[in-house]
Amino acid sequence: MVGMSRLRNDRLADPLTGCSVCCKSSWNQLQDLCRLAKLSCPALGISKRNLYDFEVEYLCDYKKIREQEYYLVKWRGYPDSESTWEPRQNLKCVRILKQFHKDLERELLRRHHRSKTPRHLDPSLANYLVQKAKQRRALRRWEQELNAKRSHLGRITVENEVDLDGPPRAFVYINEYRVGEGITLNQVAVGCECQDCLWAPTGGCCPGASLHKFAYNDQGQVRLRAGLPIYECNSRCRCGYDCPNRVVQKGIRYDLCIFRTDDGRGWGVRTLEKIRKNSFVMEYVGEIITSEEAERRGQIYDRQGATYLFDLDYVEDVYTVDAAYYGNISHFVNHSCDPNLQVYNVFIDNLDERLPRIAFFATRTIRAGEELTFDYNMQVDPVDMESTRMDSNFGLAGLPGSPKKRVRIECKCGTESCRKYLF
Repeated sequence: MVGMSRLRNDRLADPLTGCSVCCKSSWNQLQDLCRLAKLSCPALGISKRNLYDFEVEYLCDYKKIREQEYYLVKWRGYPDSESTWEPRQNLKCVRILKQFHKDLERELLRRHHRSKTPRHLDPSLANYLVQKAKQRRALRRWEQELNAKRSHLGRITVENEVDLDGPPRAFVYINEYRVGEGITLNQVAVGCECQDCLWAPTGGCCPGASLHKFAYNDQGQVRLRAGLPIYECNSRCRCGYDCPNRVVQKGIRYDLCIFRTDDGRGWGVRTLEKIRKNSFVMEYVGEIITSEEAERRGQIYDRQGATYLFDLDYVEDVYTVDAAYYGNISHFVNHSCDPNLQVYNVFIDNLDERLPRIAFFATRTIRAGEELTFDYNMQVDPVDMESTRMDSNFGLAGLPGSPKKRVRIECKCGTESCRKYLF
């Protein structure tokens, strides 16, 4: 059983020695092994009564003979060579049947065939449906992994109704900054003593201690203009979890969907819930690296057409966030020249102005089902000197100086105000 993927941390005990070890297989995989070996196991719920119960993993093919529909079934836990043709009335997998026909109809339309289901599927079409079924299983496993790793309230779903691309091969989901070599995040030494941080702040609460304004209203919506920093209450503060000055640190509150775009922009993110204007949506999380390391990586990413480097240049350009390998759901948020998300610099447990947290807030009300976007090269209006400090220059790390050094990447956002190029 060693080496098999596991979905839960079950333990198996040796009744003779009393020794127990973590099992590398999931509960379902162990049940499959019992059925393959034709062994009953009370501990796994496998008895002679259900030993020969089989579960459909996915459907591979379809044919219609004398008005009787048949499906080639891949059985869970059994090799492809053990797949069998079964009449429809023998199958109780309603969800799998519906998805099979939905995929079939969509592919027939894509191939400009009639939408009516043929009596037999040509090999290329059947092969596509198998690949699609395998992709769905891979995406479902990835979705489960993402939700197991997230520490935030909002759930993550994954959809790809566009092509056969599966989960990204080199991406690790994290919930907070991963600090690179030679970089230290110093924890704050003091906190506020407020009884009510919003209505009766002591000394201006945490924002006032840094000579800044309170960022939120009583609904948790940001009321500062873009460019001004947000100072939240920290782990040293007297106030509790429900303090109105604790917003970004509570993490993502909305259910979001990673989906495959149909216009060549790769993966994107859409909200599954309505988001009110000025509400916190997510942080941009990744690995904190030095500008020197960012320059080295930037040259590699430019050749790949990637844009995951975000300069932390609130006061000076010393550090960069790289979300290419380590990141959260913001890794998949696309660019738009007319975005619905705005960047703010946030300080909580670390007050080093060279190392702010990057938070996205809604610039307007965002409808459920709408894609989330931000401007990879946003410029904050220079109302005063402080607002000019924040210039994300997303993806330009390692490309300082003249525009000749910058790799021009075509913009595909499709908005009326599109600048035609990302950078």
